[in-house]
Amino acid sequence: MTTAAFPNLFRPLQLRAVRLKNRIMSTGHDTILPTDGLVNDALIAYHEARARGGVGLIVSQVAGVHETARYTSHMLMATDDRCIEGYRKLADACHSHGSIVFSQLFHPGREIMEGADGLLTPAYAPSVSPNERFRVMPRQLDLRMIDEIVAGYANAARRMHQAGLDGVEFVASHGYLPAQFFNPRVNRRTDNYGGPLENRLRFAVEALMAMRSATSEDFVIGMRISGSERDEQGLTSDEALESCRQLEPYLDYVSVTAGTSASLGGAVHIVPPMANRSAYLASDGSRFRRALNIPVFLAGRINQPHEAEAVLAKGAADVCGMTRALICDPEMPVKASEGRSDDIRACIACNQACIGHFHRGVPISCIQHPETGRELKFGTLTLAARPKKIMVVGGGPAGMKAAATAAVRGHQVTLYEASTQLGGQAQLAQLLPRRAEFGGIITNLSRELELAQVRVVKGVRVDYALVNAEKPDAVIVATGARPYLPEIPCDGSVQIVEAWQVLKKQVKTGSRVVVADWRCDWIGPGVAEMLVNDGCSVELAVNGTHPGELLPLYVRDNIASELHKSGIRVTPYARLFGSDDGAVYMQHSVSAQPIIFENIDTLVLCLGHEPEDELSAMLDSIAEVHMIGDCLAPRTAEEAVYEGLKIGVAL
Repeated sequence: MTTAAFPNLFRPLQLRAVRLKNRIMSTGHDTILPTDGLVNDALIAYHEARARGGVGLIVSQVAGVHETARYTSHMLMATDDRCIEGYRKLADACHSHGSIVFSQLFHPGREIMEGADGLLTPAYAPSVSPNERFRVMPRQLDLRMIDEIVAGYANAARRMHQAGLDGVEFVASHGYLPAQFFNPRVNRRTDNYGGPLENRLRFAVEALMAMRSATSEDFVIGMRISGSERDEQGLTSDEALESCRQLEPYLDYVSVTAGTSASLGGAVHIVPPMANRSAYLASDGSRFRRALNIPVFLAGRINQPHEAEAVLAKGAADVCGMTRALICDPEMPVKASEGRSDDIRACIACNQACIGHFHRGVPISCIQHPETGRELKFGTLTLAARPKKIMVVGGGPAGMKAAATAAVRGHQVTLYEASTQLGGQAQLAQLLPRRAEFGGIITNLSRELELAQVRVVKGVRVDYALVNAEKPDAVIVATGARPYLPEIPCDGSVQIVEAWQVLKKQVKTGSRVVVADWRCDWIGPGVAEMLVNDGCSVELAVNGTHPGELLPLYVRDNIASELHKSGIRVTPYARLFGSDDGAVYMQHSVSAQPIIFENIDTLVLCLGHEPEDELSAMLDSIAEVHMIGDCLAPRTAEEAVYEGLKIGVAL
């Protein structure tokens, strides 16, 4: 094993009786994997995959400490002893690979996302202070319930201790209940829990002391906090830091993040999208580490081992949270430690299948590594009983994943790509503003092809004759899609182009542009922003309720911010009709009333895609044919890669 390139990252850290073998942490994050509020086999397999991959510390997702802590209908609960068995199995599984395991202990206060059976759940907070994001008006906690919740933290910590976990994390980040007590704009109480800072910290002090009394001197107790909630009504950096200073005697570490769940802008930092630079919270970590005498953990788009090494080397943290990096590549730590950094599948912070799945209430995964969250089904690839000769037609994400997976299983695989570059539409996606990292999916899948020793042929368009000559046992058709271009009534006075032409710089649009966005993903807003950056006056017409309607929430809200700052006017509910006499005509998709854009030079169509499916029907008579990705039905890179994995496993 070699760790010379990362001397700080692979240096052990002692916390009480616990020794972290390296400084890589999987931070607490909801997975939607548990059932009935309990740890199950799927969650154990998920975390064990990361433990097997070499992570030093796993912090399991939030566990509710009181019945009023149910901020979603699918969270873990630590409110009775039934939880102990599952946590014991989780601890044993991860300990067997040398990883340390903590659990987050949690109460959301007013941050209630949903309730059971679709009903609104009463929320409780230090004061009647409304939540902007979820539009929750909480009830003020009375003293009896405060005592109950404090006891809930103690009992939950006891259960984790009995289960064999190494510690717990008191969640005061992202505007959750402890932070609501800290915040004088949210906590307006006039009793012993409000007013001066000493009173506002009383709830946390009581909970932390009760947790220590219920466990042991060897048990680790840390706290997660937002170094700044990045919201006008949120905790400031000074307030958060002073809270940590005062609570330091009760803590073994502080884990620093950013943002708040209470507002749309603050929530973007809960899982920051690729628009945020890598390790962008390093300055926050440095400030806390200089001021505190206990270890400081830090998260915030620390994607690669070299980024984590730099954060540690400059004293910005003692441990780096690399959660999405581990979702994307559970083996990242061991690859780094063995000098195989080029083999690491780097996270691109698209947020699509990780936090995007969470917000849709389905188990998290990764668009690049669909095995994540599906470890029980795809965790181990087995060799094929009978190796086959396989042709893969199309070198986009679907074809690349199918080829790599099939080759790993022992098949003889050749991948054909008609163009001179692999990547398909990902080549275009990376051209949009603040989306350059999306090209990482091409780099990562290309490396998978290399490692699997797939034969790649570029610049060759596959036809019936080639397939007939090669005589493969199976053909995987992954030929992708092309822009959908409907017939539009027009007189030629407005230039009509499609998004791909704009991205490839194949057209000049003139100064006044309308972008017609049917898909409501990142293409329409991205093209609009690109054209504004080129000096155009742009209006974005969305055939939906708002731009980015189909996108993960934090990506969508970041896009909304950029559109607003760029001065791009957005018209929702706009269905394209046609153009003439220099005007673009649309129809309100609900009222059916006309919407008119006048004096327009160019109309850019972002109307989705249609399958490139000319090949598959020709091949039925000569080969076993499988269609995957956009040629089957135009969707996203996530479906493409997942279908590539599935067919590679099935053949």
